[in-house]
Amino acid sequence: MSITQLLLTLLPIAVILVMLIVFRKAADISGIAGWLAVSLVAFFFFNTSIEVLLRSTGAGLIRSFSVSLIVATSLLQMAFMEKTGALKRIIIFVKTISSESRAIQIMLINIGFGTLMVAVGATPVSLLPPILVAMGYSTYVAIALPAIGYDSLCTYALLGAPIVVFVDVANNFLGPGNEISLHQAGMVFYMFLPVVSTLIGFCMLWIVGKWQAIKEGWVPCLVTGLTIGVVAYFTNRYDNLVVLTGVMCGIAVIAMMVLFLKVKGMKVIDKSRLTPEELEYEKSYPLWKALMPWLILIGLILMLNLPKDVFNYLYRTLKLPVTGLCADGKPLDTRFLWQAYTWIFVSVVLAIPFLKPTKAQMKDTLKVWWKRAPRPVFAAAIFFAIGEIMNMSGYSIVDKGFVVPSMIKVLATYSADFFHSAYGAVVTFIGLFGGFITGSEASTIAMFAKYSLTTAKELALPVTGLIIITAGLAFGGGLASVISPAKLQNAAASIDKIGEENKVIRIAFVFALILTTVTSLFTVLLLLLNC
Repeated sequence: MSITQLLLTLLPIAVILVMLIVFRKAADISGIAGWLAVSLVAFFFFNTSIEVLLRSTGAGLIRSFSVSLIVATSLLQMAFMEKTGALKRIIIFVKTISSESRAIQIMLINIGFGTLMVAVGATPVSLLPPILVAMGYSTYVAIALPAIGYDSLCTYALLGAPIVVFVDVANNFLGPGNEISLHQAGMVFYMFLPVVSTLIGFCMLWIVGKWQAIKEGWVPCLVTGLTIGVVAYFTNRYDNLVVLTGVMCGIAVIAMMVLFLKVKGMKVIDKSRLTPEELEYEKSYPLWKALMPWLILIGLILMLNLPKDVFNYLYRTLKLPVTGLCADGKPLDTRFLWQAYTWIFVSVVLAIPFLKPTKAQMKDTLKVWWKRAPRPVFAAAIFFAIGEIMNMSGYSIVDKGFVVPSMIKVLATYSADFFHSAYGAVVTFIGLFGGFITGSEASTIAMFAKYSLTTAKELALPVTGLIIITAGLAFGGGLASVISPAKLQNAAASIDKIGEENKVIRIAFVFALILTTVTSLFTVLLLLLNC
């Protein structure tokens, strides 16, 4: 392998980075540029045929369904709840929570409620900033807290989509007979959660009130991290509960903070902050009704995952594969009837009799959804396609094998030779970089998981080491949400403060580096203990 191959492999990534930072283009536009670049490099320099490029692009788009279609259906659900007034009722309720303790309020709303929301497909950076401003927080804090708060369980966002993507990528890499289960991956991934979530809690306290806030809130912060660790340990022991980790941790944190308030003799609900109009709306719109789409969704997910026979049938037996598309002939398992996107859509349909939308509201829902959904859905999908082309570059359908090393193989070989045993210390920073350019942890896994797995194999690490390395990559990708321009701008836009996010990104960048460094050290520690 030559240094030229390495530079050519890095070229598409550099193109994406330049598009994002220099030309300040959105993720979908940058993704198109990256796809064109990787296709040209694969075709001209890695002996990759047009057929392989097209097949890999199609396969990548289908592999993205566990993320891209969740984005599509969750945006539909949010638009539906917004136009029927359900979202407004939920916002009014959240405003009343824990007015006597800012520290508990931060843990309860931004980690507890934020984690629960992102687990079922909602978007904290859109929903929480207006609530925080109404509760008396500054615009700076209202933008920063939601962006950092739900990162504590980013791997289990969208009903575990990132870890599901990892398991699929890993099993495709390891091959038949060597597959890992959701539970095997989860028992490694969960170990990062109490460390990362506790540190994120302290970062949020610093943003709100620096050392004074940390002094006042260190106990609920530690309790939050411990709660997440205990619940995640339980859920990740069983295949059928792994995807419920975000939901259960969010509920558990909320419950613990409510208990904390009760023990300290503080009010859980305080309606004094509500305006007369909000009080009137509260009376006219029952909370259970507003929550119905989420309650139905959580109920459906529990029904599909708690009974082991149902889970085993939908996840292991009824894979509903797409065949004949992948260049190497491998089937693409869709698990359509198990995936969260199917049931998010079903939850919207089943909630219609309860929310009773008018024709105008349904029309507005679809109009808003069509305006919001296409670009983020495409952005989620295109990076999967880029990752698939990088994985399959150099493959020949005629020879049924790689005629030259793939771009991923080139990256992995050079990484193993350059970093050696120190690779575990840098993989989280690679994840942070990947999360920054792709905009999500799942897309980071899609682009770079095979690279990290190949590098770990080059370093002769056992399967547990492969999972630890990729878990470090994944959490680095999740932490990139803190510095994602799109997410911060989304938060600023929700309170009509576009431009304010530039102030947030400075401190967010420092926190991202600190959190990634600690995660990196933790990755190395796990490798030393387990490998």
